[in-house]
Amino acid sequence: MKKLSQLLQSIDVVEVIGNANVELYDIVSDSRLAGEGMMFVAVNGVNVDAHKYIPQLEGKGLSAIVCEQLPQSLDSNVTYIKVKNSAIALGKLASQWYDNPSHKLNLVGITGTNGKTTTATLVYEMARLMGYKAGLLSTVCNYVDDVAVPATHTTPDPLNLNKLLAQMVDAGCEYAVMEVSSHAAHQHRIAGLRFVGGAFSNLTRDHLDYHKTVDAYLEAKKMFFDMLPQEAFALTNIDDKVGEVMLQNTKASKKRYSLRAQADFMGRIIESRLDGTLITFNNHEVEVLFTGKFNAYNLTAVYAIAILLGWDPEQVLINMSRLVPVAGRFQAFHSPKGYTAIVDYAHTPDAVVNVLNAIRDVIGNNGNIITVVGAGGNRDKGKRPIMAKEAAARSQRVILTSDNPRDEEPADILRDMEAGLDDEGRAKTLSISDRREAIRTAATIAGSGDVILIAGKGHEDYQEIKGVKYHFDDREVVAEIIKTETK
Repeated sequence: MKKLSQLLQSIDVVEVIGNANVELYDIVSDSRLAGEGMMFVAVNGVNVDAHKYIPQLEGKGLSAIVCEQLPQSLDSNVTYIKVKNSAIALGKLASQWYDNPSHKLNLVGITGTNGKTTTATLVYEMARLMGYKAGLLSTVCNYVDDVAVPATHTTPDPLNLNKLLAQMVDAGCEYAVMEVSSHAAHQHRIAGLRFVGGAFSNLTRDHLDYHKTVDAYLEAKKMFFDMLPQEAFALTNIDDKVGEVMLQNTKASKKRYSLRAQADFMGRIIESRLDGTLITFNNHEVEVLFTGKFNAYNLTAVYAIAILLGWDPEQVLINMSRLVPVAGRFQAFHSPKGYTAIVDYAHTPDAVVNVLNAIRDVIGNNGNIITVVGAGGNRDKGKRPIMAKEAAARSQRVILTSDNPRDEEPADILRDMEAGLDDEGRAKTLSISDRREAIRTAATIAGSGDVILIAGKGHEDYQEIKGVKYHFDDREVVAEIIKTETK
């Protein structure tokens, strides 16, 4: 329970109508959860403007309402707080409500199109290997020290986000690592948080169904770097075409990493295999359990963040070799028939290219690549033909299939993908909407030395069809198929 006047010190207030000294029992941004003694924050969201629900809350016993536009009829028992931006206000109020937990943690944010989950998870794992208690906020799962908390969004809403951070503080965590999605930055879900550092991995086409243009997508990512304080670090991948752009307006200490150029932190691949890579970090040689250039970038970022956090450099290098791949990220399964199946979350054209290039770099001309790939429904349709085209250009066989069709017909999504194929690409491509059958077909085609890439879902254990989530896990399907095979 907190006094309203105490919370109002954290936000920019345009006008207060009513008693600012009332006691509050809770804060909510979902009108369905609003009740006696609570504060309701009306956010003008992407799909719904919560201001329209304010009249329906009369008689619910609310103590306060935060809004950008005051309702026509005011309840004399409610205190109204008018603000310019209720989304920003919600973030700051949530932080204040939970006693500013991010100020009591060394909080690091990771943004970029690809690599966020892997980098964030590995920094969290590195912290624990270094002997620290740490928390993680990621697409796959949230962790409060070693306790798993299921994830529903890449970056939770401000109230759940600060609640999780507060739980980390209560559990004795010193460090916290979180993925910062473009949606979260644009929707001000991270308003009110204090970061000690931020890292940028790369920017490629994604989420254009939301941001509309690549420039708008970039600006959303850059918003995070722009908000970093002077005492924080801002780490960017200068091999990415917009890497330096991310640093343009930040007040934080500017740091750079690269696999190609001179930088503060340099990674260099010496030798790559399907089960690992020999790599150097700032000229220190380490054997790691990861494959591919894209993972070399992720690991170089992890190394850089660890050093920037002030951890012992020698122990960091030892622990780099102890890190293990994230579930559903280049996860390999070996068949007795001699082929290898790799399950990966790659769901953008660039990610598909990165994984396929990594496979080809390792196997050279000694095997065929069979790619199973789909595209999500109700999302950016423009990337569908590009993904099919890139897969066909780097594979001997391609099987187009369903991902999460959501409200769309799988056949329509497959037609969109097929539109990206030329005659040569069509000749090597099958379209099988049933994902299980598509994977099974790839296993039937594969011979000794071949590699099957099953792209798009990675760690996900469901398929979303017509509003219903059905259990489906690429990893389970592959394991079942391999179990039935003999040499």
